[in-house]
Amino acid sequence: MNIKVLLSLAVFSIIVSACNSGVESKLPIMGRTEYEEVNGKLDTIYHTIPNYSFVDQDSVEVTPDTFDNKIYVADFFFGTCPTICPIMKRQMIRVYDEFKDNTEFALLSHTIDPDHDTVAYLKDYSEKIGVMDNMVWHFVTGDKDKIYETGQEGYMVATSEDPEEVGGFIHSGAFILVDKEKRIRGFYDGTESKDVDRLINDIPKLLAEYK
Repeated sequence: MNIKVLLSLAVFSIIVSACNSGVESKLPIMGRTEYEEVNGKLDTIYHTIPNYSFVDQDSVEVTPDTFDNKIYVADFFFGTCPTICPIMKRQMIRVYDEFKDNTEFALLSHTIDPDHDTVAYLKDYSEKIGVMDNMVWHFVTGDKDKIYETGQEGYMVATSEDPEEVGGFIHSGAFILVDKEKRIRGFYDGTESKDVDRLINDIPKLLAEYK
């Protein structure tokens, strides 16, 4: 695993540890916050995932509306990745198997190599790892710059090309938990089974907030 990815994962571990250092009834709301005065009182405006439009493995458009009334876990990968992606996908399959029957849950995997990872490629890729239901797990491709912008500005993770890196790209190994309001509620190291265990434990907590 390269140094930049390790540093990225270390930062997320520090963020997560800080946010979970005490006993909390709800998961923290993460990311940038702003404050707006309403009727003489300060109202908190939380960071949310910005608008986007990508296409999944079945040529279906995927937008934030796709996840209305759902929580979801997002990540970034590329099909020819020789380092952390195979580990991440094995770990994400654990999450998929655990929650695939829950109608309020979904997964969203963004390729950062859309030139190679076409719709047809993503369809074959998803089927090879055992994903048959595109209503649960969307593998999306689209405009490269928009994917990178969504990763960096929306999900706050590393996504970029770098010919000096193994495989030619830099991307985070984080799994990002997003609530029904499109707010980030957790970062998890998708290469570490124990951290994915924590994600699997946190998903029911987040779902319970909507009961």
